[in-house]
Amino acid sequence: MKKIIALFFIVGFGSAVYAQQLPQLTQYTGNNYAINPAIAGMYDYYQVNTTIRNQWAGLSEAPRTTILSIYGKKNEHVGFGGTVYNDQAYAFGRLGGNISYTYHVNLTANIKAAFALAGGFGQLKISKSMLSPENNQDPVMQGGDLVRLVPDATFGLNAYGKNWYAGLSIPQLLSYSPDFLDDNVIDIMNEESEGKLVRHYYILGAYKHQIDPFWSVEPSLLLKTAGSSPTQFDLGVKGTYDDKLWFGTGYRTNGDIACILGYTFNERYVLGYSYDISTGELGTVSDGSHEFMLGIRFMTNRESDIMNKE
Repeated sequence: MKKIIALFFIVGFGSAVYAQQLPQLTQYTGNNYAINPAIAGMYDYYQVNTTIRNQWAGLSEAPRTTILSIYGKKNEHVGFGGTVYNDQAYAFGRLGGNISYTYHVNLTANIKAAFALAGGFGQLKISKSMLSPENNQDPVMQGGDLVRLVPDATFGLNAYGKNWYAGLSIPQLLSYSPDFLDDNVIDIMNEESEGKLVRHYYILGAYKHQIDPFWSVEPSLLLKTAGSSPTQFDLGVKGTYDDKLWFGTGYRTNGDIACILGYTFNERYVLGYSYDISTGELGTVSDGSHEFMLGIRFMTNRESDIMNKE
């Protein structure tokens, strides 16, 4: 029994490591700084975006994610930003934050490039009380929760023009091993966990095409890969009317299909909602995934950002 529970810690954490380990977002273009810190400074104003995601609704202890980002442009060449996040899935939790510095350069008269580095810390936690083993007196279950504080860093690169952007980001750049085995587990297994926070590689891009003075369409792509896990593609398209009302759809190569709806009030306040439908086995046991996005743009004038129409 002891070895079985100990193995649960190793496999349970290790399997999360070599799959897509970071939170999944459907409205990734609405909170794109959370994907790539090199976004900071691309817009002419500071903004705050909050994403709240309830994944696989209807399943007990399914993933719950909250992300708060603030980022913007200090001057023509410098952008600043920061993120705090809380991600909880069953007994496994992650809480942390980071700040970033972005430098922008002119490649041509119409194209710029940005380079960013973000750094911070994260707290990883396994709540033993939620595991409910058959034998609560097992030595592995004695003591408090397993908590580790780990350093974190992200590199970002982004190229952009008047109505498009495309970039690469590498979160968990340090590929840190949290060493989640406490003394009880080490004594029983007599070995160390090979689980670690592997580097993720994201490619994010979007293009906004103005159809007429009122309507625009924006296709987007998010490519994600980590360790030996399969590469995942998120494909989306969003239609916007009068720079206020938008709606769209998305497809994820794991079979998820998303519907997206949102509205911008007075060019400053942004509200978005998405609903994901799982077409695989999870679709038969869950009620889909809900995601809310709230944003505030601290604009000093009515001039649109670089992604808006002329």
